[in-house]
Amino acid sequence: MSSPGAYQPDFPAVPEWLNKGDNAWQMTASTLVGLQSMPGLVILYASIVKKKWAVNSAFMALYAFAAVLICWVLLCYRMAFGDQLLPFWGKGAPALGQKYLIKQATIPESTHHNDNGSVESPMIEPFYPMASLVYFQFTFAAITTILLAGSVLGRMNIKAWMAFVPLWLIFSYTVGAFSLWGGGFLFHWGVIDYSGGYVIHLSSGISGLTAAYWVGPRLKSDRERFPPNNVLLMLAGAGLLWMGWSGFNGGAPYAANLTSSIAVLNTNISAATSLLVWTALDVVFFGKPSVIGAVQGMITGLACVTPGAGVVQSWAAMVMGMVAGSIPWFTMMILHKKSALLQKVDDTLGVFHTHAVAGLLGGLLTGLLAEPDLCRLILPLNESRGAFYGGRGGLQFVKQLVAALFVIGWNIVSTTIILLTIKIFIPLRMPDDQLMIGDDAVHGEEAYALWGDGEKYDPTKHGWHGSLYTEQMAPSGFVNGARGVTINL
Repeated sequence: MSSPGAYQPDFPAVPEWLNKGDNAWQMTASTLVGLQSMPGLVILYASIVKKKWAVNSAFMALYAFAAVLICWVLLCYRMAFGDQLLPFWGKGAPALGQKYLIKQATIPESTHHNDNGSVESPMIEPFYPMASLVYFQFTFAAITTILLAGSVLGRMNIKAWMAFVPLWLIFSYTVGAFSLWGGGFLFHWGVIDYSGGYVIHLSSGISGLTAAYWVGPRLKSDRERFPPNNVLLMLAGAGLLWMGWSGFNGGAPYAANLTSSIAVLNTNISAATSLLVWTALDVVFFGKPSVIGAVQGMITGLACVTPGAGVVQSWAAMVMGMVAGSIPWFTMMILHKKSALLQKVDDTLGVFHTHAVAGLLGGLLTGLLAEPDLCRLILPLNESRGAFYGGRGGLQFVKQLVAALFVIGWNIVSTTIILLTIKIFIPLRMPDDQLMIGDDAVHGEEAYALWGDGEKYDPTKHGWHGSLYTEQMAPSGFVNGARGVTINL
């Protein structure tokens, strides 16, 4: 039977190994994950913080997205998915050459052998070019770094953040990615991290908490009162995050196949379940549903299902959503207020609870609920299964626990060393005079023009209300204008 016209050999841009459907889906999934960060988390961060930190918070995410991409193609992609340097690290090299990027994608260290030396699962070789895989994995690296930023919003020195991003990517993220996805020791041991419960969520949550400790807290006034400046815009960012997660988990199999389909469905089931459970707990304990709480519940459901989205049944995804909507709620709402350590560390958006706790729960639940037939469709060890399915499932749970401890330990140590090194040259925390003012002091820009057509308040031009109101202004040493205007009737 002759090949379809689109696959005839006289089309040099369509080699025989290229599957157009897989390539189209992988690029679509990459775009969906990219949209989670840009503009998803940019919008979410800008709107969920106090007005005076909207620009700074958005810029931290925007900068990280751009900086990670350049570091990724210059060095880090092949540290995470290239040839082995150490059991937990690949050899860094550029991923920029034409010959490298247009050849068939491969993960060279992914061939898994049995104890007798025979091949149990062959090298991962998706049916599309290396360029598609490089960009897809970049979007994961970028969102991990941006999630980490949520812990230090509202006080981290922007120059220290600009130095931190590439260093953390090189010395922290690439280690987890190679160990669990790139053919490192945890990959070959059989640890299941389908799409980043450990590589992304546990690492960003632990590193975020560690960074928050070393950077120091926000101003006391900001810690006590930090209302979102735009709840509706926050929901828009959250919506991009949720919908983008279909590419996040649906693209993980590197193909448009059975696993990607079940992963997309499970992802949405868990998110919806967790959102409803979190909201129900808010109503029961606080008497009213919280929109911010619903967003937190959505995020915990997404983070929790991620390590097992393609290897658990859909009823198990609902169970994971129930756990994700309740235990992180408890750690954030109850345990946080009783823990001296968590009270001392100022984790601005609670990234430890929404990502570290949820990601850890997801990884451990995967060790219990991973279904054997689904595992065989995607995992390098053919006999992988959760503990509830008997056989060697009990050992799988132990593997999940050990891998979590490795990721936690590495991120605490690496993040600490990076920040203490940066601190020698750049203060980690903004000075108090900048913290009092916010965006205008740091960037010379503000999120909202409250007076006239993009102008700052000028009592000589906007004084029509002067006979009715009095203003209390916190003076700025940086520009002329109103700060913290309070209107007294």
